[in-house]
Amino acid sequence: MVDFDVLDALEEFLEAARKLRLKGCGGLETRVFVPEFSERVMTSPGEPGITYHMGVGFPRARLKGEQKEFLLSLRKMAQQRNRDLMERVNKHLKPAELDYERDVLVLTPSGNPTERHICLAYARKAREIFGETDSLAEFWSEKLGVAAESLELPEGRELLNTIRAKTMKRGGVGYIVPDKGSFPLMADTNRFALAAGAIPTLTWLDGTSEGEKAIEELLEVAMSTGAAAINVIPDRNYTSGVKGEKIDNLYQVMELAEKLYLPVVMGTEMNSPGQKFVDNFDSEELSPLAPIFLKGAHIVYAHSVLQQRCGLGYTSEWAKKNFESVVEKNEFFQELGTRLGPKREDELSGLDEAVSPEEILDKVGGRR
Repeated sequence: MVDFDVLDALEEFLEAARKLRLKGCGGLETRVFVPEFSERVMTSPGEPGITYHMGVGFPRARLKGEQKEFLLSLRKMAQQRNRDLMERVNKHLKPAELDYERDVLVLTPSGNPTERHICLAYARKAREIFGETDSLAEFWSEKLGVAAESLELPEGRELLNTIRAKTMKRGGVGYIVPDKGSFPLMADTNRFALAAGAIPTLTWLDGTSEGEKAIEELLEVAMSTGAAAINVIPDRNYTSGVKGEKIDNLYQVMELAEKLYLPVVMGTEMNSPGQKFVDNFDSEELSPLAPIFLKGAHIVYAHSVLQQRCGLGYTSEWAKKNFESVVEKNEFFQELGTRLGPKREDELSGLDEAVSPEEILDKVGGRR
């Protein structure tokens, strides 16, 4: 599970995973500023210097001290951006104007809306005002500059994506160019993730942007301040049976990840309508990559449990002292993640830094 700008879902998610005997881990995604790429677009379309970034395998959500303050700052920055954005878009979408508390916050379980929630709120506000009539179609056609027939009214995927593209992204009435103060630095975000016990993780979109065409340079920048894994979302990068640039790019970045010994974190975006609930790992496109994905999943799971139970995770001082190479470290965490299961997690509680990797593997025994 990956939450945006918060760790609100982490504790409940991990508890549910244990009850269901599932191997679970949780993370956080945010947007960051990368000074070295200030003139190049990376994963945030039309926004040079800004990229999505993650921390994975957080052991707990209840942080203290500087980590707690950093996490709160992410929430505050995001909410202020939302309010400012909504104020600008309201002027354009009159009379479908939103009240942040009444129309937007109610769409979230813990008061942390994203742009997608705001888009849904606008769709519902327009429906409330115009009903499902020709007037609704005329309203959206005029405001968005597209034929209403293509919008899947009253709140279909195409309408929500078009609202976002036409009003909130570059060129839209609500868009303003972010500066380096709009988002935290990637380096600061990596330091936060490391201090909180997570693995800083670079995200990869599809390899087509100027910044991602320089992916080796971008990874070098990210890794210099602690990034130790890479995230991909395959579903949006291929159509089964169709060859193309994006699937080629996916294979190239996987080859690079293997070369750099970076665990790969992957999945789908459940907040983006139209994407699969679960990727098809038997497909011609993904089946050759499935072993890499599974290896990354085992590594992150093992890290999450060890860090939560005894502070001996993938990025810990213990790991630095006990493994001579990243290859050796990956092999240990992959093996532990393969053997370990939810029923045995508590057996790793209370271990100290004197324990050896071999002793940990002996403790969990054979495969579970």
